Amino acid sequence: MTARGFIVAADRSGAGKTSLAIGLMRAFARAGLAVRGTKSGPDYIDPGYHAAATGHPGVNLDSWAMEPPLIDRLASRQAAGADLVVVESAMGLFDGIPAAKGRTGAAADLARHLRLPVLLVHDVSGHSQTAAAIVRGLATHDAGVRIGGVVLNKAGSVRHETLARDAIEKTGIPVFGALRRDPALVLPERHLGLVQAGEHAALDAFIERLADAVGNALDLDAVKAMAAPLDPAAGSTARALPPPGRRIALALDAAFSFVYPHVLDHWRDEGAEIVPFSPLADEGPDPSCDICWLPGGYPELHAGRLAAAVNFRGRLAAFARTRPVHGECGGFMVLGEALVDGEGRAHRMTGLLGHITSFAARRINLGYRQARLCADCPLGPAGATINGHEFHYSRLVESGGDAPLAYLFDGEGRSLDPAGARRGNVTGAFFHAIAQG
Repeated sequence: MTARGFIVAADRSGAGKTSLAIGLMRAFARAGLAVRGTKSGPDYIDPGYHAAATGHPGVNLDSWAMEPPLIDRLASRQAAGADLVVVESAMGLFDGIPAAKGRTGAAADLARHLRLPVLLVHDVSGHSQTAAAIVRGLATHDAGVRIGGVVLNKAGSVRHETLARDAIEKTGIPVFGALRRDPALVLPERHLGLVQAGEHAALDAFIERLADAVGNALDLDAVKAMAAPLDPAAGSTARALPPPGRRIALALDAAFSFVYPHVLDHWRDEGAEIVPFSPLADEGPDPSCDICWLPGGYPELHAGRLAAAVNFRGRLAAFARTRPVHGECGGFMVLGEALVDGEGRAHRMTGLLGHITSFAARRINLGYRQARLCADCPLGPAGATINGHEFHYSRLVESGGDAPLAYLFDGEGRSLDPAGARRGNVTGAFFHAIAQG
């Protein structure tokens, strides 16, 4: 049986896409459907909510960082055994970077490539009939992207809903329902986006409330009927990130959690074994592993505990004397000499690289990146290009003098400063890797 799917999108960030997507996933799962969640773009956090809502791991599809065959393979994998695949857009439907058509990073690229309709969630809190003009503009902007229906969000009253609904339906686009303003249905946030699913108190009860609200407010049969067959080409994992070792020690806890599901799935498919450990529990990498990977996360929120993790630091240093250690973003911060927290207090880190980072002197860094590696490392051989992104508020306050890990370019190919650091077997950078370039 071929799965069906649709994309939940909006005209902008903050319109309510995630809450609607999660509520729909759980509502359809409660109705007996095998539901899978998918996230458009580089987002570590939302797939965790998708997994909680559906009981199945999520996946990211990124039209800039991933070549179409990899997107097809990942989409096929997510559709296997599913009745319904719900794809949640990042930002606005057409928000990406100037790039070749289909490779902008926008959710519209996925709608076009996978031939999926868009369920548009539209926040009407600041207008009523004007909603029709915005919806019409989105529906006519690209002939290859079809708006299959609309859900109104943050309607203030029955009259408010009626004004917006009637205006939109005159354009020929159906409205499947309206959600009222309800602070109890808002997901908590912090500086890198939503609070992670695993940290959300009473998460399942919250998702149940979302499903109740969605089920009561929307015509779920109409939403399901709007979905189109999701039957991508077989695709290929040729440009996926190869496993950096056969036994990979992976830091995994509240401070280290930003690992893309598709990366770990591919490593396992290639025969690698993932061996997790918790630096916050003062654990070190298993000495039987041949590489240690410190992913991103929130070390700036746990700097004191990491500074006190003497066993972790000692075991990591011993491991690094003979085997590779790599850190991404938060992991890179912990590999440095010190981390300054949001209150300006400096905490000792592992000292395996020489830099110092600060969350007090914060500055946002956000965007697609392509790294050309200066030397062999766990990301690949010297000269290889890796597609990924940066999203962090912490910044370097002392560079430390180590050799750079990569020459960095933004998503449009403009050269940036050399990035990251390498010393002996230890490498790291703020850069998050998604796929081979």
